[in-house]
Amino acid sequence: NTGGMGAYSPALTMSGEQYEQAIETIIEPTMRGMAEAGTPFSGLLYAGLILTTDGPKLIEYNCRFGDPECQVLMMRMESDIVPLMLASTQGDVAAAPDIQWRDAYALTVVMASKGYPGGYEKGTQIRSMPEDQDNRVIFHAGTARHQDTLLATGGRVLNITATAPTVAEAQRLAYEGVEQVDWANGFCRSDIGWRAIKAEVGS
Repeated sequence: NTGGMGAYSPALTMSGEQYEQAIETIIEPTMRGMAEAGTPFSGLLYAGLILTTDGPKLIEYNCRFGDPECQVLMMRMESDIVPLMLASTQGDVAAAPDIQWRDAYALTVVMASKGYPGGYEKGTQIRSMPEDQDNRVIFHAGTARHQDTLLATGGRVLNITATAPTVAEAQRLAYEGVEQVDWANGFCRSDIGWRAIKAEVGS
């Protein structure tokens, strides 16, 4: 079992009806249960869901951002996240301004060390990578600098994340970035976003 090897936002494969079902059958009962138990929660609660033939089902909750889901959300988020975090610590999220989202799609591809999720070599050199752009950013997840050398120190190492007016274009830009990373020990999945592109073409 690996961590996420890619993500995209918004999720075209989840219908409005499925979204409402998840809110009504998973999220709201969780909120009510915490309130009834006298265990209020302040912070970020990440629900890991899976779509089944019976609708969305809960796999797990995490008290943190999802990874790599966070990367695509940050690329689409126009609002300043700091006031939201501050409001959460002060118990006043309801008074925080609504989140503003970019009218764009975001897609991220994870580059991992060969061998992941099993054993993998640490300290392999990443010789070069493309510069960040307005519509493409590389998030570092498992890297370290040793003098002037960039080294891979983890299993999931880089997140090449792009935004575009369509999922297909965001996917193209992300994989173009992957091709420009000079890292002999890196690999990634080649199919991130295919379901969304299929839904996009079919719409």
